Amino acid sequence: MPSEGLQVFVKALSRLLGWIYMLCWSLSFYPQPINNFRRRSTYGLAIDFPTINVLGFVCYAIYAAAFLYSPLIREQYAARNPVSPEPSVRFNDLAFAVHAVILSAIVYSQFFPVIWRFKVARYQRVSKPIAGLFWGSLVAIAGLVFIVLRTSPDGGSDASSWAWIDVLYGISYVKVVVTVVKYIPQAWLNYKRQSTVGWDIRQILLDLSGGVLSIAQLVLDSSFEADWSGVTGNPIKFLLGNVSILFDAIFVVQHYILYRNRSETAGEGEEDDDEEEDNKVPDLRTPLLSEDGGLPRV
Repeated sequence: MPSEGLQVFVKALSRLLGWIYMLCWSLSFYPQPINNFRRRSTYGLAIDFPTINVLGFVCYAIYAAAFLYSPLIREQYAARNPVSPEPSVRFNDLAFAVHAVILSAIVYSQFFPVIWRFKVARYQRVSKPIAGLFWGSLVAIAGLVFIVLRTSPDGGSDASSWAWIDVLYGISYVKVVVTVVKYIPQAWLNYKRQSTVGWDIRQILLDLSGGVLSIAQLVLDSSFEADWSGVTGNPIKFLLGNVSILFDAIFVVQHYILYRNRSETAGEGEEDDDEEEDNKVPDLRTPLLSEDGGLPRV
């Protein structure tokens, strides 16, 4: 058994890692809207990213709020998990989700010149795949609600059949899908433009730091307690953390290695470069590849 002093140290280190990675993740939402405001432009940013990010964090906020404050959901959770009847969702999860919704919505709103008067490129339109994912997710959630209302004998209160907790699980799966796909449009747009100008690398560095520290905390806690259920019992969460780190690493390589010259020379003349680029690629409407090498219009 570890000594009492070592236990205290490890627990304190775990809490410190937890606070630091939550701070990193929270701060990662600020560089992009600030950069857009400074440049008075959204050039270089894929609108798909904030669009789908808003959906993902709205789902996360609904999920967290229901597990925190809904007696019915908590009762259904306890009925299905008698060994561990207390949900692991905490208030900081809800606070983080609400904060993320607000910042993501601000970034999305910056694509509307009528609101911010920012310059928006002609190719900055929501792609068909992301639009399909957005509306398809809403339809799927509505379908789950319909199933619960039609098949549950008591309107969704009985946890042994289709219940409202299943709707929340469906909402959480939407967040999972969003986390997997949300970085793809931006990574592709950077490749098409051969530049990361307009995509603020500071948000990625903060997100990467948060992801690494989050996994470090999980490994620390699991190894110290000799209990790896935090990984094996929730493999999706562990996998998503690594997917996020993978894309963060891709963005770091794009910014500092592949397109370093474009990033370093961006400065006073970047607005002119953006307008010239907009004129050169009028068919670049979304960040997903189409037959002609451009992007499908919506």
